[in-house]
Amino acid sequence: MYRYLLHSVTASLLFVAAAAHAGDGPSRSERAKLATTQEAYVAAVRWSDFEGAERFIDPEYLALQPLTDLQRERYRQVQVSGYRERFSNAGADGSIERRMEMGVINRNTQAERTVVVNERWRWDPENKRWWQAAGLPDLWQGQ
Repeated sequence: MYRYLLHSVTASLLFVAAAAHAGDGPSRSERAKLATTQEAYVAAVRWSDFEGAERFIDPEYLALQPLTDLQRERYRQVQVSGYRERFSNAGADGSIERRMEMGVINRNTQAERTVVVNERWRWDPENKRWWQAAGLPDLWQGQ
């Protein structure tokens, strides 16, 4: 009986170790590229350069949900006053999830508000780069 118990515990530990190793996440060079990419993306968003930030959006996402002229005009009407990471986590598929807090000022009314947005970063092994796979921040929360 103890032999069976020891065998099952050993098998379980090996399975858990193999599963944990499979989800190690990005390599060191991929993490370095992620940091550089996220810094450039944050700089674009922080300076309200949403056209520049659009270059970081996953082409697959943009093919399914292209930005309309109305959306582009809405982004021109806001100024970002702050952009801070609140949470970051690696997804099971190797993606990186980030929750960001943004300060947004309406250029017409000068009213400032805080918006929480989620980013999802996906590694593209073919192009060896990271894409922001959740689209530009929804500053209007569906409004």
